[in-house]
Amino acid sequence: MYTAHTDRYADMPYRRTGRSGLKLPALSLGLWHNFGPDRPVDTQRAILRRAFDLGVTHFDLANNYGPPPGAAESALGEALKADFTPYRDELVISSKAGYLMWPGPYGEWGSRKYLLSSLDQSLGRMGLDYVDIFYSHRPDPETPLEETMGALHTAVQQGKALYVGVSNYSPEQTREAARILGELGTPLLIHQPRYSMLDRRPEDGLLDTLDELEIGSIAYSPLEQGLLTGRYLDGIPEDSRAASDSPFLSADKLTEELVADLRTLNDLAKSRGQSLAQLALAWVLRGGRVTSALIGASSPQQLEDSLAATANLEFSQDELDRIDAVVQRSAA
Repeated sequence: MYTAHTDRYADMPYRRTGRSGLKLPALSLGLWHNFGPDRPVDTQRAILRRAFDLGVTHFDLANNYGPPPGAAESALGEALKADFTPYRDELVISSKAGYLMWPGPYGEWGSRKYLLSSLDQSLGRMGLDYVDIFYSHRPDPETPLEETMGALHTAVQQGKALYVGVSNYSPEQTREAARILGELGTPLLIHQPRYSMLDRRPEDGLLDTLDELEIGSIAYSPLEQGLLTGRYLDGIPEDSRAASDSPFLSADKLTEELVADLRTLNDLAKSRGQSLAQLALAWVLRGGRVTSALIGASSPQQLEDSLAATANLEFSQDELDRIDAVVQRSAA
């Protein structure tokens, strides 16, 4: 029988999400890659337990996470039933719908039929009555935004979601989504963009838009699919994501120039008493503009290494300038 640590809230910083009353941990656990039938159940449960023991109260999913699609939600459902039933009110659980989940014209994108059907399926897999946050995972170019946002509003009205968010929306789309939801009476709580030292697109207007509208943000892929860890400082390990020809990280991206830049960043991390991964996470969280950053973990030890980033989230201007110089050279 699992009993959570009594001091689980002692060290994790929590940040208010936009202008809402909801606080999120600075680092949240994403179940994108490591929760499916190809991973040992005991390892999955150990990661979830250790995360909660260290103050990670937010578990982030989507309907299609696995593989196969739905597997991550099913895995979390089993863990919730076995370990976390007494702690449900201490957890923030989110899911999303937008990418391909089942065949046919109603199995993806942003229609009312797809979003609300998907949410019902997600709740069934997780054994929950509601999720804390339900996202539109991506904008639909063929469905009116009023319909997509109306479906999110309905989820709240039905009591199946407490808050709603969007992911992968442009600044303009985010602004319009917030307007529509505001008129319906369901505020847009949060945006989930891809953001890292090597992918700074949210700085081209999105973060400014979120600041202006007082909408929270939670960054995914802050470690750039593993590039911003120590795994690739000496080439491509055989068991790495890049070696497996992953659609998210191809081996041809690991140029000599990029590896040299990663080593430079790693040297900077060492000077701060951090690992490269800790540096990358701290950088995303610098200054408080980002509410939370999503981390994945294949083991409790990897999780602990990432969470240690919260011990040093401050940067000198010289450190920021040095990082900018490396990133600009890498992007050139």
